[in-house]
Amino acid sequence: MSRLCVLLFLPALFGSAFSISFYLPVNSRKCLREEIHKDVLVTGEYEVSEQPNTKTNLKITDSSGHLLYSKEYSSKGKFAFTTEDYDMFEVCFESKFPMGTGRVPDQLVILDMKHGVEAKNYEEIAKVEKLKPLEVELRRLEDLSESIVNDFAYMKKREEEMRDTNESTNTRVLYFSIFSMCCLIGLATWQVFYLRRFFKAKKLIE
Repeated sequence: MSRLCVLLFLPALFGSAFSISFYLPVNSRKCLREEIHKDVLVTGEYEVSEQPNTKTNLKITDSSGHLLYSKEYSSKGKFAFTTEDYDMFEVCFESKFPMGTGRVPDQLVILDMKHGVEAKNYEEIAKVEKLKPLEVELRRLEDLSESIVNDFAYMKKREEEMRDTNESTNTRVLYFSIFSMCCLIGLATWQVFYLRRFFKAKKLIE
């Protein structure tokens, strides 16, 4: 069975949404990956074109292999989960078709994913909390502002980690350079004394 993995990296800034479509050959597997922050709501909706005798499975896992969502033999549906930590998440579609039953066209997969502010249903929130339109908009802006602040805090943290890594690397390179110079100087000095003793033993110099 042929296996093909499609990598998709999208920025998590301000919350994001994307819709993508691709063709899934029979007896193959295609995956999409995305990095998502901690405590972020992720929702999605998918639809797979139906083919006779073809069964399609959907599986969503994190980088540790933990199963977040799974659906077998489904042509369309919705999913939702909340991330527990900053991680790389993988959405995989797998097509299964009995061998020896002729040629079958590729299946068209349409995937619409949202996370962060984009994933929240503010209409439902307004109904539950009985909010006015202006209050709903203010809630949405508040969530968007919080998302922006969290993203900038994360970027600042990553910048500090990268700076510490660069400083540590520069220090190691400096010490290695000094060690290399000391080794070369020591080797050159040893060669001078060795050759001097050799030439004296051969009575070529006094």
